[in-house]
Amino acid sequence: MIKLQIVGNLGKDCIVKEVNGKNVINFSVAHTERFKDSQGNQKERTTWVECAYWTDKTAVAQYLTKGKTVYAEGAPEAEAYMNKDNQAAATLRMRVQSVQLLGGSGGEAPRTGSTSVTTSGSSSGSVASESPVADDLPF
Repeated sequence: MIKLQIVGNLGKDCIVKEVNGKNVINFSVAHTERFKDSQGNQKERTTWVECAYWTDKTAVAQYLTKGKTVYAEGAPEAEAYMNKDNQAAATLRMRVQSVQLLGGSGGEAPRTGSTSVTTSGSSSGSVASESPVADDLPF
């Protein structure tokens, strides 16, 4: 399996839907990279990942609101398409297996030692628990 991991901010409040009797939480995560180009000019590049989290437990959805910082991991999917200007474009999507709230909103940095909610998907559903961020780091 190919695994995608992303830390970023939610672009809008999540949307919970029921599809064929199963719940899915849809949300988008933005990761902004700041760097200097070859001429020394400060540049910024934002990558958006559209996320679909299939889970029986949707309680985490109340915390997935615009501006929140999250860590999500799962299987990536890329889709190529032609945009309205007939130009080639692509969308990066992820089928989320786990999501962790890191705290902060509106550009705040995550606070070490703050409380977070961690959920992990599995074939038998998902598990939600509260634990310190330091204990839930992916490395």
